[in-house]
Amino acid sequence: MISRKKAVIWGVVLVLLSSILTMNIELAFGEKVLVSKEAFDEYKKYNKLYSLEKVIEDNYYTDVEEENLVDGSIKGLFEGLNDPYSQYMNKKEFESFMQYTEGSYSGIGVIITPGEDGYITVVSPIEDSPGFKAGIKSEDKIIKVNGEDVTAKEMDKAISMMKGKAGTEVEITILRNGKETINMKIKRQEIRLKTVKSEVLEDNIGYIRITTFDEQTAGEFKAQLKQLQDKNISGLILDLRDNPGGLLDQCQEITDELIGEGTIVYTRDRKGKTKYLKSDKNKIDVPLAVLVNKGSASASEILSGAVRDNKEGVLIGTTTFGKGLVQSVRSLNDGSGFKLTVSQYFTPNGEYIHGKGITPDIVVEDVDKQLPTAINYIKKEIK
Repeated sequence: MISRKKAVIWGVVLVLLSSILTMNIELAFGEKVLVSKEAFDEYKKYNKLYSLEKVIEDNYYTDVEEENLVDGSIKGLFEGLNDPYSQYMNKKEFESFMQYTEGSYSGIGVIITPGEDGYITVVSPIEDSPGFKAGIKSEDKIIKVNGEDVTAKEMDKAISMMKGKAGTEVEITILRNGKETINMKIKRQEIRLKTVKSEVLEDNIGYIRITTFDEQTAGEFKAQLKQLQDKNISGLILDLRDNPGGLLDQCQEITDELIGEGTIVYTRDRKGKTKYLKSDKNKIDVPLAVLVNKGSASASEILSGAVRDNKEGVLIGTTTFGKGLVQSVRSLNDGSGFKLTVSQYFTPNGEYIHGKGITPDIVVEDVDKQLPTAINYIKKEIK
């Protein structure tokens, strides 16, 4: 028999989990725990879990930390979705995740995603980071950290191992092209993301590079775009190569500067509810070219799809990453949090790009020829 105290703990935890999105829970704490019929039915549904917890507690060969069992159970709830983009994070993991969106941390500087093949997949290395300088490439698979095997299900653990004090060293083992194994010893450093860079190229063509979409990106983009416009640029090249995406609201603000009145993207949830993100009439009034490649993912693909479908510019480079799912990120009262895939997104013309990416208008495989091709396109447009 499981103890009343344990039953109460697990009952409350699992009822909370099963109702985490609807929050329609009726709980009252005292000498007895009173729950609604719906909550009691949930308790019965997870009875096997309570029983196995007792077996582990009584028979495991060392003492067991109950908090670890609870954390593991919650993680298992999300893993049961078989969705690499949905995950529960404990307090430490969630703080680490949120730290990245704020634009600074100490580590090797690679953007990774849990691949559907079970491997931790590199979306792109951050420009000028230790990982970038060590030669890590998009689509590399990280299979070991400091000699310890890691998989997509253990991505949080791998991230924690790769981060550390600036100046210390970490060994990364990658699998490239499914056959070549490469060991790299990389020295960590403080990664301070400057997400927007700009300059004026030949023939007064403006150039803006966006490396990711964090909390500061839209503001930085608007400021640098204005500086270029004050110089009366003749055209604009927006470089989204190896940009893994980021915050949707930042992407929306930037896209609104580039296209006229229309749809940026629309999402659809499992109930068929559709939500449209729109842009206003204001836009830049110069020819636009957008550079993309296999490392251009998520928000980068939303921006690219909006430019293409609204016929406001051309895409140049290679086919993008192919992530067409939208995650909701939520924090919980104890400092933990989770990501949950809540909808699919479609380009304005209705294309679902998940798993296939966006093919550019002008395909240029040679990296060294992509920017010159964009420059030549702008020159022709301004004649």
